Amino acid sequence: MRRSRALLLFGGFLAVLTVATVSVRSHAAGRASASRAGIIGADGVVSSQTGWRLDLLPLLAKRDEAVFGSFIKSRTVWDTLPSDTGCPPEMVEVEGDYCPYVDQKCLRWLDPTTKLQCAEFERSPTPGRCSLSTEHKRLCMDRYEWPNKVGVLPTYMANWYEAKSSCEAIGKRLCSDTEWTLACEGPERQPYPYGDGYLRDDRACNVDKPYIWPNPEKFVDPRMQAEEVARLDQREASGARTSCVSPYGVHDMTGNVDEWVLNVSQFGKPYLSGLKGGYWGPVRTRCRPMTTAHEEAFRYYQIGFRCCGDAHSGNVGEAPVAKL
Repeated sequence: MRRSRALLLFGGFLAVLTVATVSVRSHAAGRASASRAGIIGADGVVSSQTGWRLDLLPLLAKRDEAVFGSFIKSRTVWDTLPSDTGCPPEMVEVEGDYCPYVDQKCLRWLDPTTKLQCAEFERSPTPGRCSLSTEHKRLCMDRYEWPNKVGVLPTYMANWYEAKSSCEAIGKRLCSDTEWTLACEGPERQPYPYGDGYLRDDRACNVDKPYIWPNPEKFVDPRMQAEEVARLDQREASGARTSCVSPYGVHDMTGNVDEWVLNVSQFGKPYLSGLKGGYWGPVRTRCRPMTTAHEEAFRYYQIGFRCCGDAHSGNVGEAPVAKL
């Protein structure tokens, strides 16, 4: 009798302990989810529910929502609406042979000391020649930088994790740097995506604007960050420069905002993350270079992204895009 009563009391104690443990863990998980939640404003700026933050930790997206806009429904395949190419209407089909190394000789520098901005490249007697083995690629690429809408400012202040999660949430993926280079250079592998491909032109794309020095203290202060980012912002609406189009028909590949890519050509070293295209300031802003100095959780005022996808044989439909 006493043994049965003791067992009964012990069982009750275990039940109470289990309920209390689950409740505490659930509460902690709820707080953790809330602290990671972010929203995107109408101007494409990343913020949190309680104001701006410089979050250098990975932001993990839930499976059923994109990081940049919780109104986007997660899809694993595209809708099946008629299309005469292997890509949905808001994307461009890119097919060609990527060359790992192209000899591009600068004839005249705008900045002879730093040698970032090349005014004119030497015209190759054999355009498109590659001395190494090429890699054939066929893919779909967004026409514009995220959110891939003409006349809308591209998103900025994005880190690599957010870019990757946002693309995957709408059935796409982040572009690799080799895919990005092919789409920018075109079949003849030219340094610039516009004009004749050899002359730098600050009228063609949003490039070479005067550099505005950031205020580090304001940038890292959540109370002043929004104002500081707005002061530094020199973006233009996607498609505003009608001449800033690559030979494949992709817009704004050089300038406007830096674009996150998957670092394939350097085997993910030092990071999986890479940046292509440069931004509106006086930097390289041409097709081939890639910046690899920033790890995946890094975010800054001039960084955005665009998405890619696999090209399909036959008709495919329109990929789901952001809907208010």
